[in-house]
Amino acid sequence: MSSPVIINGKEVAQSIREGLVKEIAALKEQGITPGLAVVLVGTDPASQVYVGSKVKACEELGIYSQKWELPTETTQEELVELIHRLNADVRIHGILVQSPPPKHIDEEAVILNIDPRKDVDGFHPINVAKLVLEDEEGFVPCTPQGCMELLKAYNIETAGKHAVVIGRSMIVGKPMANLLVSKKANATVTIAHSRTKDLPALCRTADIIVAAVGRPEMVTADYVKEGAVVLDVGINRIPDETRPRGYRIVGDVNYESVKEKCAAITPVPGGVGPMTIALLMANTVKACRQLTR
Repeated sequence: MSSPVIINGKEVAQSIREGLVKEIAALKEQGITPGLAVVLVGTDPASQVYVGSKVKACEELGIYSQKWELPTETTQEELVELIHRLNADVRIHGILVQSPPPKHIDEEAVILNIDPRKDVDGFHPINVAKLVLEDEEGFVPCTPQGCMELLKAYNIETAGKHAVVIGRSMIVGKPMANLLVSKKANATVTIAHSRTKDLPALCRTADIIVAAVGRPEMVTADYVKEGAVVLDVGINRIPDETRPRGYRIVGDVNYESVKEKCAAITPVPGGVGPMTIALLMANTVKACRQLTR
């Protein structure tokens, strides 16, 4: 079989950002600047990195941003009060509370308090319903939305294809399945998870595999039929003393063994990851357009 197509998420994300620069410039000509508020509770190092990269992306694109870094002991009531202030702030069109918050914070209750029109993560039940109903005014979680953009950018056909989504989270698995089964994509979708019997055999029936399970390099060549397309959503740190930081980043797919059988595959890093922030920026601009029309 010929070499697989390596799906370059950095290039596709850059293309999306270039389109957003023009859109933001057009909004600014009307006196409107899109605004995003990012809220972080606690000092989780990975979350701090993610928040920093989101604020940096705003700066690069000309989006107004507010970064709220709250101490770990912030109460549920204090966090909800801040969200209500941001809901009322006309400079802010998108609100994101970095996940996961400290254990004493009820994340679902926090999401319920975000104005669904500013819920650029797409986690509010109203936006979940809009995704299922295929209402394009709603917001779709950024990572599965990014996966769909990658398929589109590489002209990978989804209509009539069998897609297996490994993972059933509200952040990736379930919205991914809804996007693939939608009238736009027309795939036939199976959602697999930890209780699925003989997962490798099921995955071997798939034309498209989306791995979003959070287990390092779980998907091996045994899971993949010849000519399948594999999207790896996983970002896992595994110890590696040969690296300066003492770890390396791998996906949920054993890339070296799987790529030999694929028609196309996303690497980790550099595949799905860059798309997530690009789509967050796109959702913020969309929220701005909808709130100011």
